[in-house]
Amino acid sequence: MNQAKRILGSLAIGILLGILSARYGSGWVESAISVAEPIGTMWLDALRMTIIPLIVSLLVTGIAASAEAARASRLAFRAVILFMAVLWSGAIMSAFMTPFLLRLWPMPAEAADRLKTALTSSTDKVGEIPTLGQFLTSIIPTNPIAAAANDAILPLIFFTVVFAFALTRLPPAQRELLTSFFRAIADAMLVIINWVLWLAPLGVFALAYVVGARAGLAAFGALIHYVIIIAAIGTIVWIGAWPLAYFGARIGPRAFTRAIGPSHAVAISTQSSLASLPAMLGGAEKVGVPVAASGVTLPLAVALFRATGPAMNLAVAIYVANWFGVPIGPMQMAAGVAVAATTTLGSISLPGSVSFISAIGPICIAMGVPIEPLVLLVAVETLPDIIRTTGNVAMDVATTATVAKRSGFDETTPLSDQDRLLQEEPA
Repeated sequence: MNQAKRILGSLAIGILLGILSARYGSGWVESAISVAEPIGTMWLDALRMTIIPLIVSLLVTGIAASAEAARASRLAFRAVILFMAVLWSGAIMSAFMTPFLLRLWPMPAEAADRLKTALTSSTDKVGEIPTLGQFLTSIIPTNPIAAAANDAILPLIFFTVVFAFALTRLPPAQRELLTSFFRAIADAMLVIINWVLWLAPLGVFALAYVVGARAGLAAFGALIHYVIIIAAIGTIVWIGAWPLAYFGARIGPRAFTRAIGPSHAVAISTQSSLASLPAMLGGAEKVGVPVAASGVTLPLAVALFRATGPAMNLAVAIYVANWFGVPIGPMQMAAGVAVAATTTLGSISLPGSVSFISAIGPICIAMGVPIEPLVLLVAVETLPDIIRTTGNVAMDVATTATVAKRSGFDETTPLSDQDRLLQEEPA
C-alpha cells in the first residue's frame, strides 16, 4: 500500500473510531482525546518547522532554473513567459470562482460548526483585515530574518524573489555556488519531510480521531464537499487548455482531445506529469508540433510548470477561511494570489503530500487563515490530485503548441529523425 492510501485509510479509521467512541464510550473518551490531540499537534508542528526554509530554498532554485532556461533559447524564454501568465491567470480565476462556488453551494452549517469546534486550536488567531496602506507597506521587509521568524510570508517571498533574480546576475561560479547551497537546503528539508510523512498515518489518525469524536458523521460530509469544490476549480483550469490550444495554436477541440488522450490515461493511472512526458511528446507530434519545439518546452513544463497549482492551492486556503469564518478582504486575497502564483515554482516535482503542505501552508499564513485543517485535507488529496495531474498535462501540451506556433514551428517544418520515430505506429 502506498503512502497516500495509508494516509487516507488512517483518516477514515480515525474518524470512524472517533464517532464510535463518542457514541458508545463514556468518561474515557475525553481522556483518549487528551492523548490523541497532542500527538496530532506535534506531528503538524514537525511539518510546519520545514515550511520557511523549504519555500525559500525552492523559490531560489526554481527561479534560477527558470532564468537559466530562458537564457538558453528564445523558445524557452517564450515558454517561461507563457507559463507565468497561465499561473497568475489561474490564481486570479480562483480568487473569484472559489467564493462564488461556496456561495452557490455552501458547506453545511452544522458540519462547519462541528469541525470548527473539533479543531479549536486552529481558531486561536484570526487576523484583522489590513488597509491598503498597511498592505503595501508590509510587502517590503525591513528585516527578512524577522519576517521569517514571524511567519510574514508575503514580505519573505518578496525578498526571496528579489534575491533569486539578483543571484541570476552573478558570475557563473558564484551563481552555481549559491544555487547548490540552496539546493542542498531544499534536499535536506525534503529528507526531514519524508521522515515526518513516514509518521503521517499516526498523526492523521490522531487528529482524525479527535475530529470524529467531536464532529461525528458531519466530518465525512464536509470532506466530500471540500473535494468537490477543489476539484471543480481544477476542472476549470483543465478546460482552459482547449481555448488556449485553439486561439494560441489553431488546434481544433477534437484534434486536441485526440492528441492528449494517451497522456491523460497515463496521468490518471500514475498521477505524475513526469511519467506522462513520453505520451505528451507523442500528442504534441499529432497536432503538428515537431520535436525541435516539444523537446524543449515539454521537459521545461514538467520541470517548472504546474498549471493547476495556484488555482487549486488558493482554493484550499479560501475554503479553510470560509470554513472557519475568517474574513478575507481584497488585500488578503491579493496576497493569497501573489503567494499562490509565486510559490508554485517551489513545489514542482515534489510528492503530492509534500507539495500540498509546502505550497498551501504559505498561502494560508499570508492570508491569516488557520493551517491546522490542512492535516485532514491532505489525507483526501489523492482524489483532487487526479484533477491536478490531468489539468497539468493538458496545459503542458496546450502551452507547448502555442509557443511552437508563435515561434514559427508548424506542419511545414522539416521532420527530424525523432519526429519520424514518434509517427511510427507500434507493431
